[in-house]
Amino acid sequence: MFKRLSSISIGLRYENAPGAFGLIPQGTRKSAAPVQTAANGAHEQGNEMNHIDRETASPAARAVDLTKTYGKGDAVVRALDGVSVEFARGRFTAVMGPSGSGKSTLMHCMAGLDVPTSGRAFVGDQEIERLDDAGLTDLRRDRIGFVFQSFNLVPTLTAGENITLPIDLAGAEIDQAWFDYLVEALGIADRLSHRPSEMSGGQQQGVACARALIRRPELIFADEPTGNLDSSSSAEVLAFLRRSVTEHDQSIVMVTHDPRGAAYADRVVFLADGKVVGELLSPTADSVLEQLMKLGS
Repeated sequence: MFKRLSSISIGLRYENAPGAFGLIPQGTRKSAAPVQTAANGAHEQGNEMNHIDRETASPAARAVDLTKTYGKGDAVVRALDGVSVEFARGRFTAVMGPSGSGKSTLMHCMAGLDVPTSGRAFVGDQEIERLDDAGLTDLRRDRIGFVFQSFNLVPTLTAGENITLPIDLAGAEIDQAWFDYLVEALGIADRLSHRPSEMSGGQQQGVACARALIRRPELIFADEPTGNLDSSSSAEVLAFLRRSVTEHDQSIVMVTHDPRGAAYADRVVFLADGKVVGELLSPTADSVLEQLMKLGS
């Protein structure tokens, strides 16, 4: 069993994704008492606890006339140009479009990692703009999980410590059964004592996925999660994300450029020039590729 973070680690700040995991000093951490139950019990419990009525549930996240501009006057760049979109709860949505279409900017604004120029963004019923810094920290730490292309693991921590980092920062208790289920499902149970430099890219992204889900967040934002992986590792990560939605009613929004990756989703939203220009339901790799060709990707 790996060693959990000591309270001295609570002062860490995460350079590559500021605020993504609420990495600000939180004071003295509460002692944890892990739950000692079977991993398959966590799997079944997750199905029961997270089951939602997808027909009546409110959106996991939504944007209303969201705009993000850079520069001024003739040099202004409209990364987002009045985007209004909803991401359904308990569904896997892919966001695609040509380079520079605003995919990552949209995700960052909706996750509270960036501030839009105008418009409104919501996670559940919470409007992000109304939150102060402490509220944003709590939102990103407790209600949102993040998976990034570059893994964004803390290099000095072991895999196990990276996974439980959001829990340690919150001073919460580990659900040991859920932890065991995640690391077994992701094939990293034998890598928990290893540091990121001692793991493959696929294993590092597995750790990042486990970290994103360890607190059972309402919503997962994944920004090009397979961009640095080989085809085999990419398929494993995508299959895990798909199962998280199908088996645990997880809500996932994934930015991707890969039609094969998008085919794992329930729905694909297409952006171009900072605007929503179309969508596909029950996508296939071929139908996604056809739409991208029309957009000039």
